[in-house]
Amino acid sequence: MTPTKKGPWTILSAEDVYENPWIRVTHHEVLTPSQTPGIYGLLHYRNLAIGVVPVDAEGHTYLVGQYRFPLDAYSWEIPEGGGAHGVDPLDSAARELREETGLTARHWRKLLEADLSNSVSDERAVAYLAWGLVQGEAEPEATEELAVKRVPLAEAFRMVEAGEIRDALSVLSLQAVRILQIEGKLDLSA
Repeated sequence: MTPTKKGPWTILSAEDVYENPWIRVTHHEVLTPSQTPGIYGLLHYRNLAIGVVPVDAEGHTYLVGQYRFPLDAYSWEIPEGGGAHGVDPLDSAARELREETGLTARHWRKLLEADLSNSVSDERAVAYLAWGLVQGEAEPEATEELAVKRVPLAEAFRMVEAGEIRDALSVLSLQAVRILQIEGKLDLSA
């Protein structure tokens, strides 16, 4: 491989060391910005991370609970999942909301875009606020054993503050909704 530049880094070699349908891990031999030899591992995500904060007419949201294998812990989160690159993230958000909670929404607002762990991965996220909710049947994937609970937004905010919700996309999204609420911009009337 001919050395290539990536910002102030020089890539001397790159080797894909693992991949599956969701991720690819690449090992790089590099020259650091100070021109010393080094290594860099990059975790590439094949999907966009998608999150939804659904809010009903009574000011409640819906949280999804599930066991997270990497953490060996149970986690309460907003409805979230993956969306294929090249597919409108809003379409993926509507699909995830329906699959995990059975909810559909008449109104949507993009809350944020974020890089979730940019020191080792290229995982990008988009999160939405959804309202005008209609309840239907959930359709979780075979790999998901989910619990869904409806809580007042204030309770979800408290759970973030208490460290009971720790998932990065959930924390970012719920805090974005809280800021909208504090600034008087959380208009769910449309």
